[in-house]
Amino acid sequence: MNFISKMLHTGLTVFALVGESGTGKSFRAKLLAQKYGIEAIIDDGLLIKDDKILAGKTAKHEKTYMGAVRIALFDDKQHRDDVAKALQKNKIKKLLIIGTSEKMAGKIATRLQIPLPSKIIKIEDIANREEIEKAIRSRQIEGKHVIPVPAIEVKKSYSQIFHDSLRDIANKSKLKFLKKETSVMEKSIVTPEFSKKGRIEISEAALSQMAMHCINEFSQEIRIKKLSIKTDSRGYRLIITIDVPFGRQLTGEIHSLQQYIIENIEKYTGILIEEVSIIIDKITLNK
Repeated sequence: MNFISKMLHTGLTVFALVGESGTGKSFRAKLLAQKYGIEAIIDDGLLIKDDKILAGKTAKHEKTYMGAVRIALFDDKQHRDDVAKALQKNKIKKLLIIGTSEKMAGKIATRLQIPLPSKIIKIEDIANREEIEKAIRSRQIEGKHVIPVPAIEVKKSYSQIFHDSLRDIANKSKLKFLKKETSVMEKSIVTPEFSKKGRIEISEAALSQMAMHCINEFSQEIRIKKLSIKTDSRGYRLIITIDVPFGRQLTGEIHSLQQYIIENIEKYTGILIEEVSIIIDKITLNK
């Protein structure tokens, strides 16, 4: 669409705040936006500006964790288009994307057809270890999430998940980058359906099956020796050991295989594959 392609040339500067789930990114988003003069925030599927939800739908309203991931990654075309239109209509010049990793922030930018983040801020750069651990405990024990808009905005569309409001008072002595006057920022605390019911994930067995199927589709000559999976809040990491036949162009082909696995699994599940590491154990001779 023309309106999306035009956005690449309107001087939009994109920032990203990244960190593991539950570390307090949404809680600190407004202060970070104030520091850098950022007008709008993308957080879990919502486009937020001046304490108002401009467009999108919140992942926190989803009933399952997998559904929430798809919303956060703008998996739905109509969702993407609505947010892209709002970015153009409001002439946003500086945007903050909140994500669990640089890859997630980049994927959101790519799907919205806007520039990739030019500045990456890690949660560890703006919060100390004690603050991060406190946020993680709140998420794990109480299932609480923050949306960086006032309660009145959340209650309009998401009253079912609204839990409480939080007024954060910050002055110059607390945060050096703020102006002299005291800033009062209201945020909303919500308890998503998927938090109440427990996190739903794809099993390692199912993920292994999908990866093996991708490899077989890519080339039936590649033999899988070992496949292991590591998980964290940034996504899944696959480590695959293979044998390949002699005579294949290894460098380019292995990279293509990595991309093929990532793209297909992400496309059909909505989950984020952070990395696929491929180890070549043997080069076999054709019989």
